[in-house]
Amino acid sequence: MRIATLSRYIRRLPRPGTFVPLQSRAFQTDISKDSKAKPIKYKIPQSYDPYGPRPPPSDKIVQLAERIAALSEEERGHIIPALSERLKLPKLQPISTEGMDLGSDSGAAGPKVEEKKAEKTAFDVKLEKFDTASKIKVIKEVRAFTNLGLKEAKDLVEKVPTVLKQGVTKDEANSIIEKIKAVGGVAVME
Repeated sequence: MRIATLSRYIRRLPRPGTFVPLQSRAFQTDISKDSKAKPIKYKIPQSYDPYGPRPPPSDKIVQLAERIAALSEEERGHIIPALSERLKLPKLQPISTEGMDLGSDSGAAGPKVEEKKAEKTAFDVKLEKFDTASKIKVIKEVRAFTNLGLKEAKDLVEKVPTVLKQGVTKDEANSIIEKIKAVGGVAVME
């Protein structure tokens, strides 16, 4: 294989006594034989308009623009809602900024309004730790309320700290925590 690629490379080398140009002119299709010929100059527009030349606006449009410019700022602010209602345009949905970093809120925005936190209804039960002597009991208890097989429950318990059950009510979470505590484990509600 190496000899074949080497021979191809040698064939491409220039032979002694032959002229090889230093530049390739593959992209210049209008090459002339005359070396003193000047290159062709193309007329380039100042700005590119993909839609071509546009006709001047009608008198009606010019008058409308003048009337809009004469309105006060408050009246101009009412134009867009009135047009969207008149033309029956769909209403824009607000964009959620949750999870985005919008910069710091360091006093420049004014006084902060205290938000009332909604009371949590769904809780997660997390196994924090357990006694090594009571590992089998903890696995059996985890199997009882998660409907997992023996191997899956064992793998789950060995990955401490881990979430045992998600989205349970407060009463159910408390009962699971009490059961885990009774067999020698420590579980918390999140």
